[in-house]
Amino acid sequence: MKNKKFAKYFGEYEWSNIFAMIRNNKADPKICDTASTGKLVVITGATSGIGYLAARKYASMGADLICINRNPEKSETLKKEIVVEFSVECDYIIADLSKLDEIHRVGKELAQLNAEIDVLIHNAGIYLTRRETTADDLEKVFVIQYLASFIINYLLMDKLKSQKNARIIMVNSEGHRFAAWGLRLDDLNWERRRYSGLKSYGSAKLAQLLSMIVFDEYFQKTGVSINAMHPGAVKTDTGRENGPVYRWFKRNFIDKSLRSAQISAEALYYLGVSKEIAGVSGKFFNLTTEEEPAPPALDKEVAYELWERSLELGGAIVGWSFQKSMTVINKIQIADRSVLTPIPSIYQAGQWAYSPAGVPMSILTGKLAADKIMKKMKK
Repeated sequence: MKNKKFAKYFGEYEWSNIFAMIRNNKADPKICDTASTGKLVVITGATSGIGYLAARKYASMGADLICINRNPEKSETLKKEIVVEFSVECDYIIADLSKLDEIHRVGKELAQLNAEIDVLIHNAGIYLTRRETTADDLEKVFVIQYLASFIINYLLMDKLKSQKNARIIMVNSEGHRFAAWGLRLDDLNWERRRYSGLKSYGSAKLAQLLSMIVFDEYFQKTGVSINAMHPGAVKTDTGRENGPVYRWFKRNFIDKSLRSAQISAEALYYLGVSKEIAGVSGKFFNLTTEEEPAPPALDKEVAYELWERSLELGGAIVGWSFQKSMTVINKIQIADRSVLTPIPSIYQAGQWAYSPAGVPMSILTGKLAADKIMKKMKK
């Protein structure tokens, strides 16, 4: 079954955006020379490729690092290299971001830090040509490329908001355009259709952009920004988990046409530090050039639906019940299009409501319709 919104999205595509993407793919990133001494930067997947070069870039400009990596030996090597070469602090957390319990652990550890997180970079990724499932029976690309960043962001909402100053950067991709038909919310786990590496990758990147819509609305006027960026057509180790045929083809054909990942590191530094984009949030960049993403990435209705599905798939991020929620709701505002209303709570951050036009309002961390809540309030 194709996405019912395919025709809608198709009609919203503009050739000017496609030409802009092609033009921007050849551009160099803007450079930021501002020091980041004393800043704390968190980077996932920092032992190789874009993450490694970004870690070195930030360290060279004076930032302290916390790197979220899977490999202990490579993490220790990176730590020693960074400390010796740049004389900054570098720590790491070992975690497999394909496993929900480890993603939750990372989010909670970061949320409990006494230090403020100035920049959070979601870089860890994977590309598979064949469908694989995780220990939680979820499609692996979807978890690593999207769900991990969603859960960590969600668990950090309170902390970052209280800081009143932080930048979240998600390493996304022009590959989100592979999901030109939109997101299949009825089959996020790729169980009902033929698996495609490009399509699964595109869907995960599209999901990340949709989540950015909701996070951005939550962080409005808090001093916290969240943006996504395409790192450029650069050479990385992505795809090394695939078979020998794919690796041979990538090494001998794809990689030869790619640029150095150093441009990605420069772009990540600019987006994390430059005063030129202070306050800019909810945007998609090709390196450091703002672009309009594909139409499916701008669909607020789908973004809200995905939010609820992500909470379900994320493994009970918060404890929730109808009775408990009623004790913490002060007021729910119903808006014409989309207003996100914080709900003061003794529970985990992020319990809020939305009301897009024509869509029943719901408590995102619960799964109750607004009419039930309103009836309860009137009693």
